Amino acid sequence: MDKIIRNFAIGLVLLIILAPLGLLAVGETFGEWGNEELKEKFGLVPEGLEKLSGLWSAPLPDYAFPDSGDSMSVAAAAYILSAVIGVVICGGLLYFVGKKVAKD
Repeated sequence: MDKIIRNFAIGLVLLIILAPLGLLAVGETFGEWGNEELKEKFGLVPEGLEKLSGLWSAPLPDYAFPDSGDSMSVAAAAYILSAVIGVVICGGLLYFVGKKVAKD
């Protein structure tokens, strides 16, 4: 079991390190559209999505630090930090839900 967890952790770390490769992509990211992009692409914004759009704002909007400029190294650091935050949040939720399910 320890070998599986170690390999899983190594894989997660590699994915976190490779996250800034998204900076090299051309165009927009599929599915990460706001209300304006949805309106532009499809001509409408679903009513439920429009109501819930203000409910959550990302800790690092657009994977960037506020007022960070156009530095590639700062953008890469923001991507890595976003990946770490995502892994910690998802991993923590899965851990606590797993503990709760295993207890019952």
